Amino acid sequence: MSLLAIEHVDLIYQTEKSETEAVRDLNLDAEEGEFVALVGPSGCGKTTVLSMIAGLLPPTNGRVTVDGNEVSAKSGNVGYMLQRDNLFEWRTIESNVLLGLSVQKKLNDESKKYALDMLGKYGLGDFAGSYPTELSGGMRQRAALIRTLAFKPRLLLLDEPFSAIDFQTRMTVCDDVHSIIKSENKTAILVTHDISEAVSMADKIVVLTKRPATVKTVFRIDIDAPTPLKRRESPRFSEWFDKVWKEVSA
Repeated sequence: MSLLAIEHVDLIYQTEKSETEAVRDLNLDAEEGEFVALVGPSGCGKTTVLSMIAGLLPPTNGRVTVDGNEVSAKSGNVGYMLQRDNLFEWRTIESNVLLGLSVQKKLNDESKKYALDMLGKYGLGDFAGSYPTELSGGMRQRAALIRTLAFKPRLLLLDEPFSAIDFQTRMTVCDDVHSIIKSENKTAILVTHDISEAVSMADKIVVLTKRPATVKTVFRIDIDAPTPLKRRESPRFSEWFDKVWKEVSA
């Protein structure tokens, strides 16, 4: 059984005067430890799909399940990392990382140790007492990811998490985030407009159609390289980029 299963999902936005069909008969899955990227035309509904997976938007029809259980905003088994790190500038990095656990009433000696151990494991242990303004953009993203992973979600959702970072930093941060996710054996769904980013990071790329969104094509990326940066250096990288680009733009 897949960790994530989206089965025959429709989503219709309704107002007093009209209705908009956003998603139609969407079928999608993700295996444990798999890194999946969602790409498609601008405005096709990629973030809407993430919101349904997170349990923030109930589908009009169909089912979205994680570990066989229908998702809800209260299930606690899905972590959501947004476009900006949303670190509170007046809190230390340690305080920021522990905030989610505190809000969810899951902060105890064991969960605190797990979160602080991750800070040390991924190069932020010496900055636990620092404030976000004292960290680079890449370090802030690492802190935000650790905050999301601190409560041990089964599935991690990434909504264009690198879009607010300059291009040069973005390359390094992609490597950092990919390394952490793979090291922690997390299943991840990435929404991105950047096809290069998708090809460099994902095990599987799902191309969505124009709205109403449904699955157009699924690509399994078979570039044998350990990191996103190494993938970009592969002679097969441009081949995969062209394949995905043609599907997105057709």
